[in-house]
This record gives sequence, C-alpha cells and structure tokens, in this order.
Amino acid sequence: MNEPVILTFEDQRYTRHELESKTDSLAAALAERGVRVGHRVALMSSNRPEFVFALLAIWRLGAAVVLLSPAYKHDEVAHALTVTEPQHAIGDHPVLAALRPMLHLDEPVPDASIPPVAVDAAADAVLVFSSGTTGLPKAVRHTHGSFAAAVRHWREALDMTERDRIQIVTPPSHILGVLNIVTALEVGAWARLHRRFDLDRMLSHIATDRITIEMAVAPIALAMAAHPVLESYDLSSLRYIMWGATPVTPSVAEEVTRRTGVGWAPAYGASELPVIACNPVDGTARLDSVGRAVEGVRLRVVSLENGTPVAAGELGEIQARAESVMAGYLPEKATEDAFVDGWFRTGDVGRIDADGWIRITDRSKEMIKVRGFQVAPAEIEAVLHGHPSVADCAVFGVADTADGEAIIAAVAAEKPVSAEELIELVGARLAGYKRPRRVVFVPEIPRLPSGKALRRILEERHGRPSDE
Repeated sequence: MNEPVILTFEDQRYTRHELESKTDSLAAALAERGVRVGHRVALMSSNRPEFVFALLAIWRLGAAVVLLSPAYKHDEVAHALTVTEPQHAIGDHPVLAALRPMLHLDEPVPDASIPPVAVDAAADAVLVFSSGTTGLPKAVRHTHGSFAAAVRHWREALDMTERDRIQIVTPPSHILGVLNIVTALEVGAWARLHRRFDLDRMLSHIATDRITIEMAVAPIALAMAAHPVLESYDLSSLRYIMWGATPVTPSVAEEVTRRTGVGWAPAYGASELPVIACNPVDGTARLDSVGRAVEGVRLRVVSLENGTPVAAGELGEIQARAESVMAGYLPEKATEDAFVDGWFRTGDVGRIDADGWIRITDRSKEMIKVRGFQVAPAEIEAVLHGHPSVADCAVFGVADTADGEAIIAAVAAEKPVSAEELIELVGARLAGYKRPRRVVFVPEIPRLPSGKALRRILEERHGRPSDE
C-alpha cells in the first residue's frame, strides 16, 4: 500500500518517509557545519518545503530556530541577529547571506542519516519576533515544552485530525504559520504550502484538494467577501474558516457565509501565547467574541487602574497563565514587564462574561497590529527621524477593515518634504507591512514633560478610519 502524501507544494509531494529523509540529510549537513545542542540557528526562508525540512532538522539536532521574516530588510535582520546571537544560519535570502555564513536551501546536500538528539523540554525551541510599545522588535522565546503545549492546544481547539486537509498561505516565519505547519504534521493531516497568497489559487485549491480547514486573516476574509464570483468556487469540503490575528468584522464574515454557506471559528492568540481562546468549530461560533479560553489556559481580567481582578463582564486588561506561554523575551530585561505574579499581560483590553466568552475592545499597549503582525511605532519613528527634513514625528494606528489597523505617521517638518518620500523611506528600510498608510503634517508633536508622545491626541485629531 502506498504511503500517503502529507506535504504538498505546487507539483511537489512528500510522504512522511520522504519528509523524514529530507530532514535527516539537512540535519547531517547542519551538523557538519557545527550545529550542536543548545545552539541557535537563524532561518530566513520563503514559503517552500525546505523551510519545513530546515525547521525539523534544527530541532533534530537539539538546537533552537530563530525565525526571520523574508520581508525583513537589512537593518531589521541585523537587529534580529544582534538580539538573538545565532551561531549559524540557513535559508534562501540574500540579506541573511550577506550578514552571516549561510547554508543555502538550494544547495544540494548528500543523503545521510543522523539520530535525533534527546531534547530538554525547558530548552529553547523557537524564537519569533514581536514588538512592544517602545524600541525595536524583541524575540519571543518558546521552549520545546511551551511550543508543544501550544500545538496540543491548537489541535484540540480546531478539532484537527489525520482526516483533515489544510493549506497554509500565511508566512511560516509568523507564529500562526509555523503553528499550523507543526500541528498538521503532528496529527498527520494533509497540508499544502503556498509560495505566496493568491486568492483565486487559494479558492481553487479548496475545491481540488478538498480542504477541510481554512485559515483567514482579515485581508483574506475581506477579499473573499468582495470576490465577484465567489459562488463559482466549490467550498463544500470546508468544515469552517478560522479567523485569527485581528478581531472579526461581522459584516465581512456574514457576507462570506451568506454566499458560500461556510461558517467561521474566530480564535485569539499572540506570539507570546499562541493559543489563548477559540470559538466552537461545530457551527455555533459567535462573531462578537474571540471565543472562550482553550483547555489548559487560565484567564483573568484586571483593573486598568490598580491591577486587581475585576468581576465578570467588567472591562480591564486580559491576563493569562498556561504552560504554552513564552519563556521570556530577548533582550531579557524586556521580560520584566510582561508578567505580574506569574500572569502574562496580553496588553489587550476587554471583558470576559460569566460564561467565559471573551470580547476584545482595545489595546493597552501601543503596538500596531497590521495583518496579524505587531509593529512598534518607535521602529518607524526611528527611520523617519533619520530624514533631514523631519524635526519630530509620532506613529499610531487606526482601525482598518482590511488590515486590522493602518499605520499613520504624524510628522513635524522643518523643511519641505512630501508624504510619498517619507513613505518610500520607511518602505526601503523596513518590511512592507510597516509602511505608513498616510503621513499627516502637524506643527508639533504633543508630548508629556517626560517626552512621551501623546499618540491618543494625534489619533483623535488625525486618525479618521483609513477606509473612509
């Protein structure tokens, strides 16, 4: 009997045996280059099967993988490498190759076999990048134990089994992408990787591959709702569509369901705690809630004024405890403010009612969430401050139907400069999703005596919804 295919990419198909063989050979090549237990290996790759082989090969050697977005530019990669200090690098990106000796994923490696190393559950497994309210992006450290718990929580929340079929169009360097890949492999589900997101290709493959679980962030959901011939695609194989990374836009979700008959399962997570809550996947999901805490995650809401727990239904910051929570940040000192009495501070403001349903209303932190990626205003401000015409600036986010939030830059200019020039400057230095949607010119940036920019005032004055 032929072994079933578990991973597909374009016209390439891999059985578990073939995946294991590719992983073995790559692990042997990395070991030959000196990768050892406890090392960190930077991985910067486009969406392709070799990303999966590299990820598993690094873990097979007892090393930790540092995931770098292929959208990163030179300065972002340099910063990430400085923060995480990886001893080795693998990937297909010229920026990483220019900064570290790199094993290229297109480089042929001989067939080889290497026994897996016993790994301590408390050892680092994966480092992904997240942004706080100030400074540059910081690395989120997940141990083998915490990431395995996240995979288990995700499998149970999605009710995913070996009978399911899933396609992955989100970047594998993002926590949702790598979580989907590893969860599918763990349960033996069939998975298709896509080189990049293309709506018609995604919809076509739902039909031809008989996809059962579809993942959608806001731009994908919006594109589906607006598709002129969405009804022409056969989506009958879908059990549900999971909406994650940004809050649900009910009108968009309802339009897709009206036109296709497929329901949704909103979920809630973060780089630091990948699976926090999920709606039922049996067709009883609520679009006004991100769901209820998954089994193994405890939640509480605390007062924004004094940090004490509040009653059910009252507004406050959502905090969590779980074995799937991160081990900490790099730089390490950033971890100090992330926990209070063992509870992880999500930075999300919301309510949890007496039945456990969670509603997110705001963010207590100032990061901007664009298509599920967290963007630090200070990172963009640092680029803008480098322009000779910019006297001062502050960056904030506003609600956006497609992207969750859109980036707005308020600039006080001392010399004439165009908004287009400043937007292009950011685009040349940082990943594309960090480009401001708009630049507004102001006489001065309102600040506290401490120097802290009053972004709320700027948002009130200049933050009209970006899709008006």
